Amino acid sequence: MEDPLAWELAKRQESISIAEFFEKNRQILGFDSQPRSLITSVKEAVDNALDACEEAGILPDILIFVEQSGRDTITLIVEDNGPGIVRRQIPCVFAKLLYGSRFHAVKQSRGQQGIGISAAVLYSQLTSGRPVRIISKIGKDHPAHYFELIINTKTNEPEILKDEEIEWDRLHGTRVELEMEASYVRGRRQSVYEYLRETAIVNPHARITLVEPDGNEILFERASEEMPVAAREVLPHPHGIELGTLMKMLRYTERERLAPFLRYSFSKIGLHTAGEICKAAGIDPKTDPHTLGVDDAKRLIKAFKRVKIMAPSTDSLSPIGEELIYKGLRKEHTADYITTITRTPSVHSGHPFVVEAGIAYGGSLRKDGAAKILRFANRVPLLYQQGACAITHTIEKIRWRQYGIDQPPGSLPAGPIVILVHIASTHTPFTSESKEAIADVPEIMSEIDLAIKELARRVSTYLSKEKTLNLRREKEVIIKRILPQLATKTAQILELPTPDINPVIAKIMGNVLVKREIHEDGEVHRVIMEVENNTERTQEFTLHEIHEHPVCNPSPAPKTTPIGSEYNHQWRITLKPGEKRAILYDLQAMPDELKKLPPPIVEGVGKELLTGAEAIDRGVGDAG
Repeated sequence: MEDPLAWELAKRQESISIAEFFEKNRQILGFDSQPRSLITSVKEAVDNALDACEEAGILPDILIFVEQSGRDTITLIVEDNGPGIVRRQIPCVFAKLLYGSRFHAVKQSRGQQGIGISAAVLYSQLTSGRPVRIISKIGKDHPAHYFELIINTKTNEPEILKDEEIEWDRLHGTRVELEMEASYVRGRRQSVYEYLRETAIVNPHARITLVEPDGNEILFERASEEMPVAAREVLPHPHGIELGTLMKMLRYTERERLAPFLRYSFSKIGLHTAGEICKAAGIDPKTDPHTLGVDDAKRLIKAFKRVKIMAPSTDSLSPIGEELIYKGLRKEHTADYITTITRTPSVHSGHPFVVEAGIAYGGSLRKDGAAKILRFANRVPLLYQQGACAITHTIEKIRWRQYGIDQPPGSLPAGPIVILVHIASTHTPFTSESKEAIADVPEIMSEIDLAIKELARRVSTYLSKEKTLNLRREKEVIIKRILPQLATKTAQILELPTPDINPVIAKIMGNVLVKREIHEDGEVHRVIMEVENNTERTQEFTLHEIHEHPVCNPSPAPKTTPIGSEYNHQWRITLKPGEKRAILYDLQAMPDELKKLPPPIVEGVGKELLTGAEAIDRGVGDAG
């Protein structure tokens, strides 16, 4: 009797390891072209380094070497100064997919699934046939461990080719070396340089050094010594729980009563709330959770939605903050105006998230073409699939023309503008496993929309002020052309010195006037600073005199702060319309030193309303 066909088909069935699956479907993880494969590998190694350093409270110092080892072959080396990895964990961290510590943790982190660096190792192994080489050291008094590893794709287990102790000059850290089929490109939006540049913007506490194949070294210096606030692991929120997950939790809980199970398995459920949920679900709080079936679980899910439960804790998030985003944008982009915002936390499907945004405008930014969009999720740049991302979709829907910014129909805004959007979340809804685009979740898109529109309003105000300023400049240029000629001619006729016309210009323009006169007398000179408010409003500002000389016999006395070899003498001044004030002090200096004195600086008055001094504005959201 012949075996039925089903038996023959059954003989062909076998389990597939995750490594085998990605071996044949590597494009899912972002290894679909030579340039992108290199960027993805750099991304995974750098993300691991940043996470490790931050968890250990270490300011990251990351070094990336890209070497051309063959015609189509690149050797990538990434070193960090993190806490290192203990010997027994090294093989699994680098050579086993779906091995990690963050998958079950409800908190913000760059990686979650444990696929990233091991996927880069798998790609390297497939295209070069060579093992990954790792060095890791956990402390000064501990040896450095050197491994050569490959992934057994049949079993998704690491195979150790070499395991030995070596000398390494680092106190602690990790070094990973991968050889792969890849290509290094320059001058493109999708490149290793751009990825690291954008990483530096949203990780201003990190120092990143890139050594290109030709030996050119590029340093992205840290802009801040301040470590990000560490995200804290929290329990899952009931609003984000699905039916199957709840049933699994009920089946395997160690609790013997439903009410304690609810209290200690979910965040924001206390004794009173647990009782209300049980009542709404029609289930006795003393019921053994293990005895509950599908219908009971469905009633609990409905009860979660009916009972008022506090929003998830935001301790699980680590947003960048407005000031650090400003510093990051200022460090990497030369712009006339920068403004940033961090929204209050919100929730989608029970998961807390925060939207942060920044806009840089003008300066040396490219004036033709579409705006440059910088997309980030949990401090990681998203370089690919811009058109498929919720961030892009939201920006395109905004009517930019009403904010004074050009926009082709149904497209991104155009002009000298960079728009940065960062989403910090415990669960970022990516559109694919390559994690390059964020799904169109309404709650997230709404928060992005509100953040960008607020920044667009500020840019509109800035542009309006600039337009007014330009008109004032034109008027001032005309006045400064005519008055000096009149003053010079009049002085020549009367045979008198040409007068200082700044007070006249300040009155005509309605400006704040700062006039400094120095009466030389040997080595000690009398300085008289006259300040006059010719505007129609009360002006409050700080007057700075910054030079290398201390002041003597000042009236009134300034607040003095040393800045290196110089002093910053500061006077806080309030003037009503038409009011004048004089500041006097003695200055000990040589005559030639007097000629080198920098002009006075005024903080708190716009440059369009100031004559006789330089203007500064130290606001986070505004740069001149």
